[in-house]
Amino acid sequence: MAVRTARVMAGLRRRRELASRNASFHDGGFVGALLGPLKFVFALTLAVIGILVAAWIVDWIFVFKVWPDGIDRLKSILATDLARALDFAELQGRVPSAVTGTANFLHALVFRVTGIHDMGMRFAEGDALSIPDTIMRNTYLANVEAIDVAMIGTQLLGIRLVTLGLLAPILALIYIVSVADGFTQRAIRRASGGRESASLYHRAKHLQVALMAIALLVGLLWPASIDVRWLGLPLAAILGVLARLQWAYYKKHF
Repeated sequence: MAVRTARVMAGLRRRRELASRNASFHDGGFVGALLGPLKFVFALTLAVIGILVAAWIVDWIFVFKVWPDGIDRLKSILATDLARALDFAELQGRVPSAVTGTANFLHALVFRVTGIHDMGMRFAEGDALSIPDTIMRNTYLANVEAIDVAMIGTQLLGIRLVTLGLLAPILALIYIVSVADGFTQRAIRRASGGRESASLYHRAKHLQVALMAIALLVGLLWPASIDVRWLGLPLAAILGVLARLQWAYYKKHF
């Protein structure tokens, strides 16, 4: 019985070793270098699709269930955020067309590439259609208001994406300065024998990721006109403090 158990355990160890080798083959080396960018693009695409669907759901809920003026409220939010984003782009010396271009590109990517926009234009002409096209037209007309809300929400999401992108240089600058100051404090502790705290390092790191995710979702999905500068600047200050804390209280020796 003992011999059989030993053989079973040895077989399990061999399987684990083979599995680890296969995993290391796929995750590292030449194959990992090739798959890494593809994995990143795939994950980024899924994230954008998820945010877009979430934005549609929020807009549908507020247009059809909450706001008395419905789609007119969403159009006014789009106009207000567009004007604010154009002013912000001009303040930074950027081309204002980048704001409208991003919104139009996202709208075209979702509705023109998929053929939904052309389908609506064709159905609006009133020409005679085949039976399948007639069914599609009836389905389209039954959901035309929801499609209009999705189109406006897509443009609004594009405007907010590019506005948050305009804040990226400020966030990067504050983060770099905070990291440099954190490394300076770490060097002082390393020389003077100050205390270290790996728990503070990990907590600060995880808090940065959580705050970035929350701020991104709030900035993109908030069902009202929002000035992202009032969101981004406090976020940059908090991230700066956390970044400094992260690197200042890491190990004295790598």
